[in-house]
Formats: sequence, structure tokens, C-alpha cells
Amino acid sequence: MAEHMDPEEFRRAGYAVVDWIADYWTTLGQRPVTSQDPPGAVAAALPAGPTERGEPVEAVLADLDSVIAPRLTHWQHPGFFGYFPANTSGPSVLGDLVSSGLGVQGMLWATGPACTELETVMLDWLAGLLDLPERFRSTGRGGGVIQDSASSATLVATLAALHRASKGRWRVDGIDRRYRAYTSTQGHSSIEKAARIAGLGADGVRAVEVDPRTQAMRPEALRTAIEADRAAGVTPAIVVATIGTTSTTAVDPLPEIGAICAEYGVWLHVDAAYAGAAAVCPELRWSHAGLEHADSYCFDPHKWLLTGFDCDAFWVADRGELIEALTVMPEFLRNAATESGAVLDYRDWQVPLGRRFRALKLWFVLRWYGVEGLRAHIRTGVALADRFAERIEADDRFELAAAHPFSLVCFRLRAGDEPNAELLRRVNDTGRVHLTHTRVEGRYTLRLAVGSPLTTEKQVDEAWDLLSAAAEGLLAG
Repeated sequence: MAEHMDPEEFRRAGYAVVDWIADYWTTLGQRPVTSQDPPGAVAAALPAGPTERGEPVEAVLADLDSVIAPRLTHWQHPGFFGYFPANTSGPSVLGDLVSSGLGVQGMLWATGPACTELETVMLDWLAGLLDLPERFRSTGRGGGVIQDSASSATLVATLAALHRASKGRWRVDGIDRRYRAYTSTQGHSSIEKAARIAGLGADGVRAVEVDPRTQAMRPEALRTAIEADRAAGVTPAIVVATIGTTSTTAVDPLPEIGAICAEYGVWLHVDAAYAGAAAVCPELRWSHAGLEHADSYCFDPHKWLLTGFDCDAFWVADRGELIEALTVMPEFLRNAATESGAVLDYRDWQVPLGRRFRALKLWFVLRWYGVEGLRAHIRTGVALADRFAERIEADDRFELAAAHPFSLVCFRLRAGDEPNAELLRRVNDTGRVHLTHTRVEGRYTLRLAVGSPLTTEKQVDEAWDLLSAAAEGLLAG
């Protein structure tokens, strides 16, 4: 039987792994952005089962080089423009390494006091960094917690909203009447999934019309939907507004939406998964206007704030409502600290019981970069997107399909869906860049999302050159 890795073996292996990661980042731009192999290639390259005897780390790293790395979609690649970014960074990786080394399970304050308290402080730091309303700070009735994703944040917000809308009956009786969730037609798919998990079903979500010019929710359409449901005996439970929709980064008008939610007593959750990070820059905080109306808010540091997946920052204005909705206290979890009422137990703020020490990587990132470093990263992304958009606007063959307030540019050839789909295929087939598509007002549209910290003007210009050349070939044919 192989022995456990002793501290000296771990030290040696750790250096080798860090060297491998550093070399990977250094050479990333030389790789194709996406795998060039068909499905099943990794499974075919692996043995049918584990070895009888243990292997050295060097053997695993060799297989990383030959089997795994060539068959990845490289999200940190400087030419990765496909989806919203899933940033990581050196400080984040190191923080995650420390978290794994400590092996803390932070379900209760008592099972990891520093784990809980660091998380509380980091969410307050972030609230200050984004200039969030005071009602979200832990010094008052609110507070923040790290979820694994904005999808989980939306689910938790939905459960708390149902608890409120049912006047507490939901916790015991479940869904005792018809409830409704509302979001725009551009809202994230996780909203429907949250409604289905919560027992509302897909029909429990009403998709509210958007303004065709801005792709943002129309407040008057929301009011009409709420009033129609109330007249039909349906209880409005939650509105999910978005700051930075996935397709086009549209920003829903929170002041008007918030006023409607307040009038009808409906929970307002604000999903700023991608674009929330932009608020570290004072000049981009316009997108948070009206946030004082929100009952909950989330954004993903793992998207655009250099903190590796998974790390969603989620705040509530009244933590008591959330805890009431989700707390379950079996005898084996009872302890003096919890019963004193003087501590937070984050198990009551999420669906799972267990919790990783995610706050460490956030702490490492915030301390390494500082406020100015984070602002510089965001401003670079916005500037690179502006640079690309200028190329689009200067070429009569192309057109912008939506505004680009952050680091996403939506554009298309002035042609039908088929040529645009072929343009995307040809450019992605080069392996030098990777873009994705959406539909704006029913028309096939390409998306270029800047986000990798390795991306510079060189890669943005290369993306434009590839698109321009491919368009020339398409239109000539």
C-alpha cells in the first residue's frame, strides 16, 4: 500500500505543480483556444482503471501535458472571447491551495471560526468596494455570504421570497397556492431552474417584455403582469432584475422596478453576476442606480474580478428572513456558540450543509491587487471592448447589435443568419480565437467578450483581422 505523502514529498511535488501552472500560463497563447479532438478522446487515452501501485506526481504531470491540456477549452487564453470570463489569477490559485491544505469544513462558526469571520469581513469589504447600500452590510440587519454561483444565489433568493410571500407557511406547508416569479425575456436560464426546483414549475415564471432598443425590462409591462396575476389569484413572490444580461449586457431599470416591487410587497433580487464587478470603478456605478430597493443582490468575483471559480458574492438586506427560510437544526449540530446567538452559521444561508473556505482566495486577490489593481483590470477590459467596437463601426460590412457599456460587444455582418453563423464557424476554426453567438431581436448575432487578464490589444486586433478576412471571403463567394 502506498504511504501518505509526507511534508517533504508534498513540498517537492508542490513546486513541480506550481511550475507546471506557471509554464501553462506562459505558453497559453501558443495553444489553440479549444480542443481539436473529437468527443471521447480523453476517455480513449486513459487506462481502464487505476494502477495497483501509486505513481509519482511527475507521471501525473506528464499525462496532464499529453492527455488533458490539449483537450481543454482554455478559458484563460488571451484569445478566449466566447462566454463571460471565468477569471483566475496567481493570488486566487494560491488562496485556493491554502484552503485545500487547511481542509476546513465551515458549515458552522464552531467548525471554523476564522473561516466564517473572514467571509463576513470579505463580503463587507466587497460591499464597500462596490459602494453597495448600507442595508447589505453585516453591521446592520443584512449581510453577505459566498455561494458557489449566481444560479445558487437566485435559488436561495427564491426560497426566501416564497417564505415571505407565504407569511412563513412555505417552510412547513410548502407550495400552498400559486406563486409567480418575474424576470425579463433576457433573464438568465437559472431563474427558470430555480423556480422549478422551488416547486413553482416553469409556468411559475413570467417573462416580461423588454424595450427593443435597450433589451432591458419594461417596468410598465412588469406592473401589468403583476396586476394580472393578482387579479387571477396568483401571489407575486419575486422579481429578478438583471444588471448585465447574458446576451447583450442590458441593464434593467432598477429605480422603476424597485418602486413597483415595494408597492406590491414583492421580493426584488438583482442578478449582476457578470457586470457587478464593474462597480469597483466609480464611473461604472451608474448601473447600480436603484439598488437600494433590492432585497438581495449577487455578483460573481469568479467572472470578472480575478477570483477563480467558484465564488459568487450574495447579499441580503434582512438576513433574518433568509435564515428563517433555510435553517434546520438537528441535534448533532447543536453547540454553545450557535445557541448564544452571537455568531453566524453560514449553513443557514445556502442549500448545502457543507462549506469550502472560499473566502481565502478572495482575501488573497483583494490584498494582492488592491483597489487600484482591480479597477485597472476592469478598465482594461472596457477599453479593449471599445477598441473592437470602433473597428465594427468603421466597417460598413458590419453593425453593432446592442450597446456595449462593459466588456462585451454584440455585432453581426449586415447579412442574414446563415452568413453570420458561417462567419463564426470560420473564425473559431482557426483556433486563434473563440467567440459565441446569441440572438438579438431574433437575428443571429456574434458576441466578443473580453475578460482574460492575458488579453491585450494584440489579441483584440487579431480577432478583428480574422473576422474581417473571413467576411471578405464570405461576401466574395
